[in-house]
Amino acid sequence: MGVTLTDEQRDFVAAIRHFCAREVGTREQRDRLTEHGRHAHSQEVYRRMAQLGWLGAALPEEYGGAGGGMVDACLFLEETARGMAPIGGFGTTLIVAGAYERFGSEEQKQAMLGGIANGAVEAIAMSEPGAGSDVGALTCKATRQDGGFVVEGQKTWCSNAHFSDHILLVARTSAEGSKHEGMTMLEVPTDAEGLEIRPIPTMGGEETNDLFFTDCFVPEEQVLGRVDQGWIQLMAGLNVERLILGAIMLGVGQRAFDDALGYVKEREQFGRPVGSFQALSHRIADLATELEATRLLIYDVAATVDADPSRMLPREASMAKLKATEVAKRVALEGMQMMGGYGYATEYDMEAHVRTTLVSTIYGGTSEIQREIIAKTYGL
Repeated sequence: MGVTLTDEQRDFVAAIRHFCAREVGTREQRDRLTEHGRHAHSQEVYRRMAQLGWLGAALPEEYGGAGGGMVDACLFLEETARGMAPIGGFGTTLIVAGAYERFGSEEQKQAMLGGIANGAVEAIAMSEPGAGSDVGALTCKATRQDGGFVVEGQKTWCSNAHFSDHILLVARTSAEGSKHEGMTMLEVPTDAEGLEIRPIPTMGGEETNDLFFTDCFVPEEQVLGRVDQGWIQLMAGLNVERLILGAIMLGVGQRAFDDALGYVKEREQFGRPVGSFQALSHRIADLATELEATRLLIYDVAATVDADPSRMLPREASMAKLKATEVAKRVALEGMQMMGGYGYATEYDMEAHVRTTLVSTIYGGTSEIQREIIAKTYGL
C-alpha cells in the first residue's frame, strides 16, 4: 500500500484481516452467514465488529466512537470488502452517521451515533421511480399536521431498509421556489405505521427496496436539521458518500485481483501456469497499477477531508467514486475472462465480484453523473 499509515492504523488493518480470515475466510462460513449469498449483511458478524469498537472507528468519542476520521473509515471499508465480510449495511449506515454529525441536535446525535457504534444499521431514501439521477425531481411529500408531518408517496432503490433500524427520508415539504428547495430530512423508524418496505429482487440478492408511505406520521422532533433545507444538507454529505462507496469498491476490486492472481498462478495449460503467458501477465500488471493508483486517490481525498471536514470536494470525491467503481468493474470482468469458465461458475467468488461491481457504477451517482460533475468543475 502506497499510503502512509500510523502504527495504530497498521495494527487496525492487521486486526481486520485476521478477523475476516478467521470468521468469514471460507465459502462455507460466508454461505452460512448469508443464506448462500442471498443476503449481503450478517448481523451476527456486524454485532461482533461493534463489540470490537470497529463500527465507531470514525465516530466522535463523545458518542461512543473512537474519534477517528475518513482515513480510518476507508481502511475499515476497504479491508472488510477485501475480506468479503458480510456487513453490507455499514456503507449506508456511515452515510447516515455523517448527516447526523453535521445536522443533528445533541439528543439526536446521542441516540443515532451511539446506536450505530453499538451495531445499529441505518438507511437513507432519496431515489424515486421518477427521480434517480435527478434527485431534485422527487415528489414524495411530507405535509405539516398536528406537530409533525404526514408522509405520502414512494421511494425506490433504498439499500438495506429491510433490516435497518431507521430510514433517513428526504421528502418534499414545500412546493415553493426551485426544485432544489423545499426538501426536508426526516427520521422514520422502519416499524412506523404507514410504511411498507418491499424488497426488490436483484442479481445481487436482497439488497434494496421499494418504500411505500401511506398517512405515515413523523413527529417534528424527528426532523434532521432544518425544514426545507434538505437539498443543501444532502449536498454537504454527497462528497463523503462517494468516498465511502469508492473505498468499498477498492476493497472488492482488490479481492477480485487477489483471486484472479491466485488462479493464474496455479492453473496450468500447455505445460505451464497460464499466468506465465504474456497475454495474462501484462493484464495482471495493468490491473495492479490501476488498483494502486485508485488507492492513492482514495486515501488522498480521505486525508483532505480529515484536514478540513467542512470543505466541499465535488471534483475529487467524484473522481474517487468514478475511478474506484470503474476499476473494480474492470478487474472483476477481466478476472472472469482470465479464469475462463471457472470465473463464471458459482464454485468460485469471481462471478459474485462481477455482480457486485457492475451495480457500483450506477448507485450513489452513476459514472456518467460523476463525469458530468467533474467536467463542470473545469467550467464545461
